[in-house]
Amino acid sequence: MLLTARAARRVAREAATQSFDQAALALNEDWGTHLDGKQLQRWSEAMGRVVTAAREAEIRAFEQGHRPEAVLNPPALLVIGMDGGRVQTREKQGENGSRWREDKVCAITSYLPGDGTVDHPPTPLVTTYVATMGNTEAFGKLVHIEAERRGLRQAATTLTMGDGGNWIDPLSTREKLHDHRIVDYYHAAEHLHEAARASLGRDAPEGATLAEQLKDPLWDGAVADVVTILEEHAERLGPPQASDGPDHPRRVLANNVGYFQGHHQHMDYPKYRAHGWPIGSGLTESAVKLFNKRVKGTEQFWNLDGVESILSLRALWLSQDGRWTRYWNTRPAYGKAA
Repeated sequence: MLLTARAARRVAREAATQSFDQAALALNEDWGTHLDGKQLQRWSEAMGRVVTAAREAEIRAFEQGHRPEAVLNPPALLVIGMDGGRVQTREKQGENGSRWREDKVCAITSYLPGDGTVDHPPTPLVTTYVATMGNTEAFGKLVHIEAERRGLRQAATTLTMGDGGNWIDPLSTREKLHDHRIVDYYHAAEHLHEAARASLGRDAPEGATLAEQLKDPLWDGAVADVVTILEEHAERLGPPQASDGPDHPRRVLANNVGYFQGHHQHMDYPKYRAHGWPIGSGLTESAVKLFNKRVKGTEQFWNLDGVESILSLRALWLSQDGRWTRYWNTRPAYGKAA
């Protein structure tokens, strides 16, 4: 069966937004056909491979010095958020034999900065996405190209926003993505609760009270005060022992002291608010959920090349700059799609 450009676009849309079986049911209802999920999978993965191949060709061109065109309307503020989701593969991985692997997701959003008051917070404008099963180096190249496409070189200010995870900060530094790095305030506050529970007991009401008390200096950018208080509790409990597991209170508390020590320069929240910048990574977390909604599930098992194709299609579909429409409006009759 051959697909016209219009039919291919519909197949790709359905597969990018729901399971292959559900996509087949939707098309059969509208077209009066008898397609099954496997046929939808073959078609959509083939179309996704075309998108992925174009993306890889763009990376090769970029490495040879060909950069995306400059944006016509440079953003005043560009925020780059990165995080990881979860995908279940057909083959088991690693020593523990897990099928779960990480897909890496980036949301890049242009903002109208706020004026530093609660009445006029920063306003998100347009968000675009990239996602891949590749390693951090491959992901970094995708993010860099997308950031340039969105105005990395022309933006008045560029921020990277994240939870302070191990691979995000080095990637942003390596790819020179930011003017400023910000640790999401709400993730930092979660670390306060984790540290407080480790200090005073998981179910102790004193732990919740301590966490609430520490939020004020964190909000005010007084991270040194937070560290001092946590260090006092760490000294009381003593240093982690070799026999302590990862969930032992001593180790949890020591890790969180290190977290705030290592990221204090990325937690100047009064300065960020005064500039009218966002301090939370809600759009990034939403992005991960948007991709997880399609590719994560206990009943879904993926081959790596298959899920990469669907991630490419879904990023194309979700991006808010009209690229889905532009892509399909420039496609000829699709021909054989599988």
